[in-house]
Amino acid sequence: MAGLYIGTSGWSYPKGRGTWNGYFYPRGNTDELGYYSRFFNSVEINSSFYRPPNPEYVHRWCRKVPDGFLFTAKLWQKFTHPGMFQRATGTEAVISQSDVDLFKGSLEPLVQSGKLGALLAQFPPGFTNNSYGRQILRAVINTFAAYRLAVELRHKSWSDDPGTAGLLSEGNAAWVQIDEPRFKSSIASELPLTSDMAYFRFHGRNAADWWSGDSESRYRYFYSPEEMQELAKRVAMAGQQARLTFAFFNNHWQGYAPRNATGMMQILELPVGETAAPIPGPDSLTQPPPRGILPGIDQT
Repeated sequence: MAGLYIGTSGWSYPKGRGTWNGYFYPRGNTDELGYYSRFFNSVEINSSFYRPPNPEYVHRWCRKVPDGFLFTAKLWQKFTHPGMFQRATGTEAVISQSDVDLFKGSLEPLVQSGKLGALLAQFPPGFTNNSYGRQILRAVINTFAAYRLAVELRHKSWSDDPGTAGLLSEGNAAWVQIDEPRFKSSIASELPLTSDMAYFRFHGRNAADWWSGDSESRYRYFYSPEEMQELAKRVAMAGQQARLTFAFFNNHWQGYAPRNATGMMQILELPVGETAAPIPGPDSLTQPPPRGILPGIDQT
């Protein structure tokens, strides 16, 4: 299937209970991105959400991956999560042209190398469809119109309004289709294509820890074979209509994301990189985690 890129949200999880070391990466591996790119043809840059990356680092990332590999980059939180930015920095999120230039400059190595697939603007669950929200959304779309843009909206007020699809279509912005636990405020599970690009993000369905868990345990969810068939069907259908399709797994606890991503590639009959490469531990990438990793859920 041409134009289909499957991978994970981020590639470096070196610490904490949710680490990928010993689950996906061999212990002692120092070239995580190089190892990752042996299996997948795309990845989301998550670190760009917290601060614009140093262009020198981005140059190195470009050199570590093979031809045809694409990055997508998450937009800096200063543009989409002003409250989070202020709590993290102690500074009010007042956007200036220098902020725009700084972030665009961080992407330039990706642009110059032809490895920038898209820019992801993820808004928080509390970002609602009102006059202020629409003003912010239009500003982001206009400011970053030079890039392929994917927009992740998570509040139902956006999918309840037929006008949202038109707003996104006018800016040729893809409406990100997400999979996560369902709540009363959740956006619709099926969203229309609003550009020639389709973009999926699979966060897992760990409803019990979604609001009470930390940034690791919230994503402690391994998609079952039946759920993977469902998700793969959605991706395949979108891929038949879009010129370019991205699908990223964000259930990053202990390497669940690369395992599920590989499973989707196999369902869609896509080559799984260097499948002969050694995989640490007793499980292959496509097998579920051992019994007991998810309390109360038999994944074997």
